[in-house]
Amino acid sequence: MVDASLAQQRQAIRPLLNERHAADALAVYYALYHPDDRTQLFTQVGAGGRADGYVAVCRTGIDLFRPLLTLRLKQDDPEGSANVIHQALSPGADVFIHSPVEYRPLLAALFEIKTEQHLHLYKLDSRRFQPVLNVMVMRSATPDGLPRYVIRPTNPESDNEIGASATLNWQTPQFAEVTVYTNPQYRQRGWGRSVVSALAQDLLENGQTPLYEVASHNEASINLAHRLGFIDAGADKLFLEATLRARP
Repeated sequence: MVDASLAQQRQAIRPLLNERHAADALAVYYALYHPDDRTQLFTQVGAGGRADGYVAVCRTGIDLFRPLLTLRLKQDDPEGSANVIHQALSPGADVFIHSPVEYRPLLAALFEIKTEQHLHLYKLDSRRFQPVLNVMVMRSATPDGLPRYVIRPTNPESDNEIGASATLNWQTPQFAEVTVYTNPQYRQRGWGRSVVSALAQDLLENGQTPLYEVASHNEASINLAHRLGFIDAGADKLFLEATLRARP
């Protein structure tokens, strides 16, 4: 179904995703909401011409040359899944892949995996949310207009540097993924928690559920999420750097 318009492809794959489920939120964004001029969709077609799976190939700010793949595959049809991946990519293509953990055996058979991260997904429980009031937090915006909260050190030697910042990786009408950076020399001051709290409050007021994805070994980041009221969304993911193998 590569000859269909992007709008038609998006409509065809909607039944494969739950736009109100945190586990699907990132896949929903890249398949349905990522800018048209930076998105390609390749659809796995099953009986009756219905979409059984898809691969989304998206250009992002992660890397200018390596696209990000998100995907939903029919796992009981490995040949069809391999076909749609090879429609989307040429052998030797270097990519990032964000996928459910259960896809790993299939992906390992098709790709040479160079690096692998196991990610935990957390969502904010508004009933547990513990806002942090910090007068140092300032609201600004990213170049593409997304909300951003920052703390800048006040000492004269700081030269307007950023001590901590919280921004969005992406957003849909229902969800938004928060990312945080804390300058190493200003850690252990609660600044990261303060800026994430401010952005989370902004999102809640806009009717969106904040999400927070973190590597399983990053205990400090996980602790930050727990202290603010984020809970495990029960949807572990993989983030891979990989190269597509030639077909045998």
